[in-house]
Amino acid sequence: MDGRNHSIVSQFVFLGLTNAWGMQLLLFVFSFLFYFASMMGNLVIVFTVTLDAHLHSPMYFLLANLSVIDMLFCSIIDPKIICDIFEKHKAISFCGCITQIFCSHAVGGTEMVLLIGMAFDRYVAICKPLHYLTIMSPRMCLYICVTSWIIGLIHSLVQLAFVVDLPFCGPNVLDSFYCDLPRLLRLSCTNTQELEFVVTVNSGLISVGSFVLLVISYIFILFTVWKHSSGGSSKALSTLSEHIIVVVLFFGPLMFFYTWPSPTSHLDKYLAIFDAFITPFLNPVIYTFRNQEMKVTMKRLCSHLMHYRKIL
Repeated sequence: MDGRNHSIVSQFVFLGLTNAWGMQLLLFVFSFLFYFASMMGNLVIVFTVTLDAHLHSPMYFLLANLSVIDMLFCSIIDPKIICDIFEKHKAISFCGCITQIFCSHAVGGTEMVLLIGMAFDRYVAICKPLHYLTIMSPRMCLYICVTSWIIGLIHSLVQLAFVVDLPFCGPNVLDSFYCDLPRLLRLSCTNTQELEFVVTVNSGLISVGSFVLLVISYIFILFTVWKHSSGGSSKALSTLSEHIIVVVLFFGPLMFFYTWPSPTSHLDKYLAIFDAFITPFLNPVIYTFRNQEMKVTMKRLCSHLMHYRKIL
């Protein structure tokens, strides 16, 4: 024998949020409704932007891509959470846990970069309006989306490279309802302090750095709007406020997860619920109910559909 511990963990068990039946029922209804609403709301945005020529602009192209990313993020975590609510033994296989971590970090990293791209789009539209269509060409929009996915995948692969070969020989209980990297590292048989530092640098500092960069860019844009205030300033401010709200909702929980030194379990869980269910739901709400152009386009499409139904 070489002295190494060859026993491995084949699955992880979630403690979930609560064992009280009434709370489980409430959580199931809440989770299912928000997941369904998130998927439908983002689908509406994708179809509206795709079908209506009035919205074939860089801003709405990037918005449609953000909706696709939100739907992917919902589908990675939410169905498993919903199915596990009434299960006494909430388990996930080792491969399933690693896959969930990889996909969630890849999609999350992609959304992080895409939000920066959307901020750049607003900067060009407000600060360089005469050159907007030249700078934000279809090639540039495609470049932003492809770059977002490449960086998101690289970010996730870096995380996975340090975790996939770690030995897990027990315990296998995660005080959560989905696989997240910080909690998983604490279950490893080896000392993971250096890995936790790498995770903090890769996820925490990147999210904080991206958030600070976005805040600085929006402050600069707001200063430009104030300095050159005109009739279109109110529309620009309205559009910027939508982006700022989405950025705060997205980065807030992320920065807490990966930079807080001693996270409290219950607060972690409630923030995770917010990040998994409410944020993807609020994005389409913010971009539709606060956007007059989207509302007008949706009404136009609905009237066309009603007209076609009468003809048929």
